[in-house]
Amino acid sequence: MSVEFSGGAEGPIDLFARFSLNQQTVKQWSLPELADGCARAGVRGVGLWRAPVQEYGVAAAARLVRDAGLAVTSLCRGGFFTASDPKERSDALADNRAAIEEASALGTDTLVLVSGGLPPGSRDLYGARERVADAVEELVPYAAEAGVRLAIEPLHPMYAADRCVVSTLAQALDLAERFPAERVGVVVDTYHLWWDDTIGSQIERAGSAGRIAAFQLADWVTPLPAGVLLGRGQLGDGAVDLRWFREQVDAAGYRGPIEVEIFNPSLWERPGAEVLAEVVERFTTHLVHTR
Repeated sequence: MSVEFSGGAEGPIDLFARFSLNQQTVKQWSLPELADGCARAGVRGVGLWRAPVQEYGVAAAARLVRDAGLAVTSLCRGGFFTASDPKERSDALADNRAAIEEASALGTDTLVLVSGGLPPGSRDLYGARERVADAVEELVPYAAEAGVRLAIEPLHPMYAADRCVVSTLAQALDLAERFPAERVGVVVDTYHLWWDDTIGSQIERAGSAGRIAAFQLADWVTPLPAGVLLGRGQLGDGAVDLRWFREQVDAAGYRGPIEVEIFNPSLWERPGAEVLAEVVERFTTHLVHTR
């Protein structure tokens, strides 16, 4: 099911209708708490992660969000395609086929792909990216049958060695453009892309070809924590011009969900409803209100 919330000129109400809460932002909530909390807050969309969905049960999770009146805007994550060992590669492809099936069962057409880092001992970024392309090529027919679009997410370059060899939106588009736009798109994530001085032209490039499959928000704050993975900031707390990004993706023709995805232990220590209320307030302040 493709999720498109609104089109044309947007005021505050219409833009909030595109708001989606990624499950990781309120990791302290169980799936039932997430569904209930979002429904109570008037949130229409949720981005889900595979591990808690699998723990709860895919079919049960699908019923839960559907009964709460929620659309699943994305499922994270597939990917990790860069292994050079044949057995590891085969296992990764099998896991991604399972992820495609899970996305379809949950009613979302967007499976986010994190490509994977360099294999141990390797320095061959080009070769790793080509293995990503080879894996996507194998998965595209399977995903097409399931009605699922693969969404390549570029991650900040600090993750290139161990997590994602696709570091820029240009690199993600170079991979995606080998395949039909309706089958492979890209993720625009403010946390990962805010630093790139070509990002405006690359968003335009992605939008003109209908390649923007997901738009995700988090802020960049310093100092980064040890391990850097859990350092995403609350909206408005850091260096990212969030409204500028929203204006750029809108100008590029994107009308889909705007998903807030923040990995931050300080948020996870607080009551989920309090965090959600704060996220909504920040979203309204930094994305909806005019300058």
